[in-house]
Amino acid sequence: MVRTLLIRGMLVGVAAAVLAFVVAKVFGESQVGLAIAFEAAHEAPGAPAEPEVVSRTVQSTIGLFTGLLAFGVAVGGLFSLAYAVAQGRLGALRARTTAGLVALAGFAGMYLLPSLKYPANPPAVGNPDTIADRTSLYFAAMLIALAVVAGGFVAARRLAPRFGSWDAALLALAGGLVVIGLAYYALPAADETPEGFPADVLWRFRVDSLAIQATLWATVGLLFGALTERANRPAPVRAPGATPVSTLVGEAPTAPGGSPVATGA
Repeated sequence: MVRTLLIRGMLVGVAAAVLAFVVAKVFGESQVGLAIAFEAAHEAPGAPAEPEVVSRTVQSTIGLFTGLLAFGVAVGGLFSLAYAVAQGRLGALRARTTAGLVALAGFAGMYLLPSLKYPANPPAVGNPDTIADRTSLYFAAMLIALAVVAGGFVAARRLAPRFGSWDAALLALAGGLVVIGLAYYALPAADETPEGFPADVLWRFRVDSLAIQATLWATVGLLFGALTERANRPAPVRAPGATPVSTLVGEAPTAPGGSPVATGA
Protein backbone atom coordinates (compact mmCIF):
# COMPACT_ATOMS: atom_id res chain seq x y z
CA MET A 1 0.00 0.00 0.00
CA VAL A 2 2.71 2.47 0.99
CA ARG A 3 4.75 1.53 -2.08
CA THR A 4 1.76 2.28 -4.32
CA LEU A 5 1.22 5.65 -2.65
CA LEU A 6 4.93 6.47 -2.93
CA ILE A 7 5.04 5.76 -6.66
CA ARG A 8 1.83 7.72 -7.19
CA GLY A 9 3.20 10.66 -5.22
CA MET A 10 6.44 10.77 -7.20
CA LEU A 11 4.57 10.64 -10.52
CA VAL A 12 2.26 13.41 -9.34
CA GLY A 13 5.39 15.36 -8.38
CA VAL A 14 6.55 15.17 -11.99
CA ALA A 15 3.27 16.69 -13.21
CA ALA A 16 3.48 19.37 -10.52
CA ALA A 17 7.05 20.22 -11.56
CA VAL A 18 5.96 20.74 -15.17
CA LEU A 19 3.26 23.22 -14.12
CA ALA A 20 5.64 24.95 -11.70
CA PHE A 21 8.18 25.28 -14.52
CA VAL A 22 5.59 27.02 -16.70
CA VAL A 23 4.81 29.49 -13.90
CA ALA A 24 8.51 30.09 -13.22
CA LYS A 25 9.29 30.59 -16.91
CA VAL A 26 6.38 32.94 -17.58
CA PHE A 27 6.59 35.06 -14.43
CA GLY A 28 9.79 34.51 -12.46
CA GLU A 29 12.49 34.55 -15.14
CA SER A 30 11.99 38.21 -16.02
CA GLN A 31 12.70 39.24 -12.43
CA VAL A 32 15.82 37.07 -12.33
CA GLY A 33 17.04 38.76 -15.51
CA LEU A 34 16.52 42.21 -13.99
CA ALA A 35 18.40 41.18 -10.84
CA ILE A 36 21.33 39.86 -12.88
CA ALA A 37 21.41 43.10 -14.89
CA PHE A 38 21.55 45.10 -11.64
CA GLU A 39 24.41 42.94 -10.39
CA ALA A 40 26.36 43.40 -13.63
CA ALA A 41 25.83 47.17 -13.60
CA HIS A 42 27.13 47.51 -10.03
CA GLU A 43 30.26 45.38 -10.29
CA ALA A 44 33.43 47.06 -9.10
CA PRO A 45 35.36 48.67 -11.97
CA GLY A 46 38.29 46.55 -13.07
CA ALA A 47 37.09 43.47 -11.16
CA PRO A 48 37.88 40.24 -13.00
CA ALA A 49 34.82 38.64 -14.57
CA GLU A 50 33.86 35.30 -13.09
CA PRO A 51 33.98 32.43 -15.60
CA GLU A 52 30.52 31.33 -16.74
CA VAL A 53 30.43 27.61 -16.03
CA VAL A 54 26.82 27.25 -17.19
CA SER A 55 25.32 29.70 -19.66
CA ARG A 56 22.34 31.82 -18.69
CA THR A 57 20.26 30.14 -21.42
CA VAL A 58 20.90 26.69 -19.96
CA GLN A 59 20.21 27.93 -16.44
CA SER A 60 16.83 29.39 -17.41
CA THR A 61 15.67 26.31 -19.37
CA ILE A 62 17.16 22.88 -18.78
CA GLY A 63 18.71 23.84 -15.46
CA LEU A 64 15.49 25.34 -14.13
CA PHE A 65 13.40 22.40 -15.28
CA THR A 66 15.85 19.84 -13.88
CA GLY A 67 15.90 21.54 -10.49
CA LEU A 68 12.11 21.77 -10.32
CA LEU A 69 11.76 18.17 -11.49
CA ALA A 70 14.04 16.87 -8.74
CA PHE A 71 12.26 19.02 -6.18
CA GLY A 72 8.83 17.95 -7.41
CA VAL A 73 9.66 14.24 -7.23
CA ALA A 74 11.08 14.69 -3.72
CA VAL A 75 8.03 16.64 -2.58
CA GLY A 76 5.70 14.06 -4.11
CA GLY A 77 7.50 11.22 -2.34
CA LEU A 78 7.52 12.94 1.04
CA PHE A 79 3.91 14.00 0.57
CA SER A 80 2.81 10.42 -0.11
CA LEU A 81 4.50 9.21 3.09
CA ALA A 82 2.85 12.00 5.09
CA TYR A 83 -0.49 11.08 3.53
CA ALA A 84 -0.01 7.43 4.51
CA VAL A 85 0.53 8.52 8.11
CA ALA A 86 -2.40 10.96 8.14
CA GLN A 87 -4.89 8.67 6.40
CA GLY A 88 -7.59 7.66 8.87
CA ARG A 89 -6.14 9.79 11.66
CA LEU A 90 -7.92 13.04 10.73
CA GLY A 91 -11.43 11.71 11.12
CA ALA A 92 -13.74 10.26 8.50
CA LEU A 93 -12.38 12.39 5.66
CA ARG A 94 -12.36 11.53 1.99
CA ALA A 95 -9.05 10.95 0.24
CA ARG A 96 -9.25 14.31 -1.52
CA THR A 97 -9.84 16.18 1.72
CA THR A 98 -7.01 14.38 3.51
CA ALA A 99 -4.64 15.01 0.60
CA GLY A 100 -5.62 18.68 0.51
CA LEU A 101 -4.93 19.12 4.23
CA VAL A 102 -1.57 17.33 3.98
CA ALA A 103 -0.58 19.49 0.99
CA LEU A 104 -1.62 22.66 2.82
CA ALA A 105 0.40 21.60 5.86
CA GLY A 106 3.44 20.84 3.71
CA PHE A 107 3.20 24.16 1.88
CA ALA A 108 2.89 26.06 5.16
CA GLY A 109 5.67 24.18 6.92
CA MET A 110 8.22 23.94 4.12
CA TYR A 111 7.72 27.32 2.46
CA LEU A 112 5.15 29.81 3.72
CA LEU A 113 6.07 30.05 7.41
CA PRO A 114 9.87 29.96 6.90
CA SER A 115 9.62 32.57 4.14
CA LEU A 116 7.97 35.01 6.53
CA LYS A 117 11.29 35.13 8.38
CA TYR A 118 13.68 34.46 5.49
CA PRO A 119 11.95 35.35 2.20
CA ALA A 120 13.29 34.28 -1.19
CA ASN A 121 15.85 36.58 -2.77
CA PRO A 122 16.87 36.94 -6.42
CA PRO A 123 20.48 37.01 -7.64
CA ALA A 124 22.53 40.03 -6.48
CA VAL A 125 20.78 39.98 -3.09
CA GLY A 126 22.89 38.53 -0.29
CA ASN A 127 26.55 38.20 0.50
CA PRO A 128 28.11 35.07 -1.08
CA ASP A 129 30.27 34.65 2.03
CA THR A 130 27.20 34.18 4.25
CA ILE A 131 25.21 31.81 2.03
CA ALA A 132 25.98 28.80 4.24
CA ASP A 133 24.81 30.62 7.36
CA ARG A 134 21.65 31.86 5.64
CA THR A 135 20.87 28.36 4.38
CA SER A 136 21.28 26.93 7.88
CA LEU A 137 18.97 29.58 9.30
CA TYR A 138 16.31 28.84 6.70
CA PHE A 139 16.43 25.11 7.40
CA ALA A 140 16.19 25.80 11.13
CA ALA A 141 13.09 27.93 10.51
CA MET A 142 11.64 25.21 8.27
CA LEU A 143 12.16 22.49 10.89
CA ILE A 144 10.48 24.66 13.52
CA ALA A 145 7.57 25.35 11.19
CA LEU A 146 7.11 21.67 10.32
CA ALA A 147 7.19 20.74 14.01
CA VAL A 148 4.58 23.40 14.77
CA VAL A 149 2.32 22.26 11.92
CA ALA A 150 2.55 18.60 12.92
CA GLY A 151 2.07 19.48 16.59
CA GLY A 152 -0.97 21.56 15.67
CA PHE A 153 -2.70 18.59 14.05
CA VAL A 154 -1.93 16.39 17.05
CA ALA A 155 -3.13 19.04 19.52
CA ALA A 156 -6.35 19.68 17.58
CA ARG A 157 -7.13 15.97 17.54
CA ARG A 158 -6.57 15.56 21.28
CA LEU A 159 -8.53 18.69 22.18
CA ALA A 160 -11.49 17.85 19.94
CA PRO A 161 -13.32 15.55 22.42
CA ARG A 162 -13.30 18.31 25.03
CA PHE A 163 -13.81 21.50 23.01
CA GLY A 164 -15.26 20.28 19.73
CA SER A 165 -13.51 20.07 16.38
CA TRP A 166 -13.82 23.76 15.42
CA ASP A 167 -12.71 25.22 18.77
CA ALA A 168 -9.92 22.65 19.06
CA ALA A 169 -8.59 23.68 15.64
CA LEU A 170 -8.67 27.36 16.62
CA LEU A 171 -6.85 26.67 19.90
CA ALA A 172 -4.19 24.63 18.10
CA LEU A 173 -3.78 27.40 15.51
CA ALA A 174 -3.39 30.07 18.19
CA GLY A 175 -0.82 28.01 20.07
CA GLY A 176 1.13 27.35 16.88
CA LEU A 177 1.23 31.04 15.99
CA VAL A 178 2.57 31.86 19.45
CA VAL A 179 5.34 29.28 19.13
CA ILE A 180 6.22 30.46 15.61
CA GLY A 181 6.32 34.06 16.74
CA LEU A 182 8.63 33.33 19.67
CA ALA A 183 10.92 31.13 17.60
CA TYR A 184 11.26 33.62 14.77
CA TYR A 185 11.86 36.44 17.24
CA ALA A 186 14.78 34.45 18.63
CA LEU A 187 16.24 33.64 15.20
CA PRO A 188 18.68 36.25 13.85
CA ALA A 189 17.75 38.46 10.92
CA ALA A 190 19.35 38.00 7.50
CA ASP A 191 18.62 41.17 5.54
CA GLU A 192 21.39 41.74 2.99
CA THR A 193 19.57 43.62 0.23
CA PRO A 194 22.13 45.91 -1.46
CA GLU A 195 21.55 49.65 -1.50
CA GLY A 196 19.70 50.79 -4.57
CA PHE A 197 18.24 47.39 -5.47
CA PRO A 198 14.82 47.95 -7.11
CA ALA A 199 12.11 47.29 -4.55
CA ASP A 200 9.57 46.33 -7.21
CA VAL A 201 11.89 43.64 -8.61
CA LEU A 202 12.44 42.22 -5.13
CA TRP A 203 8.71 42.24 -4.37
CA ARG A 204 7.68 40.64 -7.67
CA PHE A 205 10.38 37.98 -7.34
CA ARG A 206 9.06 36.98 -3.92
CA VAL A 207 5.46 36.93 -5.17
CA ASP A 208 6.50 34.79 -8.14
CA SER A 209 8.36 32.41 -5.80
CA LEU A 210 5.19 32.10 -3.74
CA ALA A 211 3.18 31.37 -6.92
CA ILE A 212 5.64 28.65 -8.00
CA GLN A 213 5.49 26.89 -4.64
CA ALA A 214 1.71 27.25 -4.41
CA THR A 215 1.32 25.76 -7.89
CA LEU A 216 3.51 22.79 -7.06
CA TRP A 217 1.89 21.98 -3.72
CA ALA A 218 -1.67 22.55 -4.98
CA THR A 219 -1.07 20.26 -7.95
CA VAL A 220 0.38 17.54 -5.74
CA GLY A 221 -2.51 17.72 -3.27
CA LEU A 222 -5.35 17.94 -5.79
CA LEU A 223 -4.04 15.40 -8.30
CA PHE A 224 -2.89 12.89 -5.68
CA GLY A 225 -6.22 13.14 -3.89
CA ALA A 226 -8.21 12.63 -7.10
CA LEU A 227 -6.15 9.61 -8.16
CA THR A 228 -6.25 8.04 -4.71
CA GLU A 229 -9.99 8.51 -4.34
CA ARG A 230 -10.52 6.95 -7.75
CA ALA A 231 -8.28 4.01 -6.87
CA ASN A 232 -10.17 3.46 -3.59
CA ARG A 233 -13.54 3.44 -5.33
CA PRO A 234 -15.00 -0.10 -5.16
CA ALA A 235 -15.61 -1.80 -8.49
CA PRO A 236 -19.30 -2.31 -9.35
CA VAL A 237 -20.48 -5.87 -8.66
CA ARG A 238 -23.28 -7.38 -10.80
CA ALA A 239 -25.61 -9.64 -8.87
CA PRO A 240 -26.17 -13.17 -10.24
CA GLY A 241 -28.99 -13.21 -12.79
CA ALA A 242 -28.95 -9.43 -13.27
CA THR A 243 -29.97 -8.07 -16.65
CA PRO A 244 -26.93 -7.38 -18.87
CA VAL A 245 -26.14 -3.76 -19.58
CA SER A 246 -26.56 -4.35 -23.32
CA THR A 247 -30.20 -5.21 -22.78
CA LEU A 248 -30.78 -2.14 -20.60
CA VAL A 249 -29.48 0.23 -23.26
CA GLY A 250 -31.68 -1.28 -25.97
CA GLU A 251 -29.22 -3.61 -27.70
CA ALA A 252 -30.92 -6.76 -28.93
CA PRO A 253 -29.84 -9.88 -26.98
CA THR A 254 -28.57 -12.84 -28.95
CA ALA A 255 -29.52 -16.47 -28.86
CA PRO A 256 -26.95 -19.18 -28.17
CA GLY A 257 -26.39 -19.55 -31.90
CA GLY A 258 -25.55 -15.89 -32.27
CA SER A 259 -28.73 -14.71 -34.04
CA PRO A 260 -30.72 -11.82 -32.58
CA VAL A 261 -33.77 -12.64 -30.51
CA ALA A 262 -36.95 -10.70 -31.16
CA THR A 263 -37.92 -8.64 -28.14
CA GLY A 264 -41.37 -7.50 -29.15
CA ALA A 265 -43.27 -5.44 -31.66
